[in-house]
Amino acid sequence: MLSFLSDGVRLAYLDEGPRDGAPIVLVHGFGSNARVNWVGTGWVDLLVKDGRRVIALDNRGHGASDAPHDPAVYHTGDFMAEDVRRLMDHLGVERADLMGFSKGAWIIGHLATRHPERLRSAIFGGLAMGMVEGLKGQETIAAALEAETDAEVKSPKGRAYRDFGKRTGSDLKALAACMRGSRQPVAAEDLAKLRLPVLVAVGTRDDVAGSLDDFVALIPGARGLAIPDKDHMSSVGDKHFKAAVLEFLAARP
Repeated sequence: MLSFLSDGVRLAYLDEGPRDGAPIVLVHGFGSNARVNWVGTGWVDLLVKDGRRVIALDNRGHGASDAPHDPAVYHTGDFMAEDVRRLMDHLGVERADLMGFSKGAWIIGHLATRHPERLRSAIFGGLAMGMVEGLKGQETIAAALEAETDAEVKSPKGRAYRDFGKRTGSDLKALAACMRGSRQPVAAEDLAKLRLPVLVAVGTRDDVAGSLDDFVALIPGARGLAIPDKDHMSSVGDKHFKAAVLEFLAARP
C-alpha cells in the first residue's frame, strides 16, 4: 500500500484503476481495513472494471496506518473526516464520489456536512440514523478491546468486536481509543442542508444501523435501499448493494 502524512499521522491507502477515471473514495468500517472491507468483498475489482479510479484508505488506528492510543485524536469530524479530505488533497482529487460502510459512513457524514463541495455524491452503507442518534454499547466494546485476556470479556457484543479486531490483525488498544474518541453524531439539521445525490443502503436484519426510512427522510432527494435478508456484517458485499451502487454511479459517469 502507498502512504502519506495526514497532520503527522501516516495513513496507508490504495489507488487503483485508470487515473482518468471518475474517482471514488472508499472508507471502511470500525475494526476493518481497506483490504478486508473493499478488496476482499470484490468492491475494488468491480469499480475498477466499471472504469473508475478507486481510492481506499486505512483509517487511523486501523490496518497499515498509524495507530495512536489517545482517544482525543479520533474525533470523527475533526480528525477522521479530515484524513479523507487530506488524502484527496494529496492525490489532487478535487471532487469524488464517496462511499463508506458502517463507521466509514459516519466519517463520510461528517465530511459531507463540513465539506460538501468535495463530494459528487455520497453512499452510506450499513449505517443510517445511528450516525445521528449514536450507537449503544460502545463503552462495553471499548472495555472488551482493552481487556488483557479473552477470558475477561463476558459481553457477547464485546467478544464479537474483540474477535473481529484480532482476525483483522488490528491494534486492539488503538481500536478502543477510536471507539472512545469517535462518538460525535452528525447533526440532523446539517444533513438536511445537503444538496447532492445520496444513496443509503442497510440490511433488513441490521440491528446496528438505525432507521433507514427516518434517515432517508432527513436528506432531500436521498434514495434508500433495504438490502434483503442481510445483517450488519453480511450486507457489505451483497450483490443487491453492488448493483444499486453501480446504477447510482451510472448517473454520474
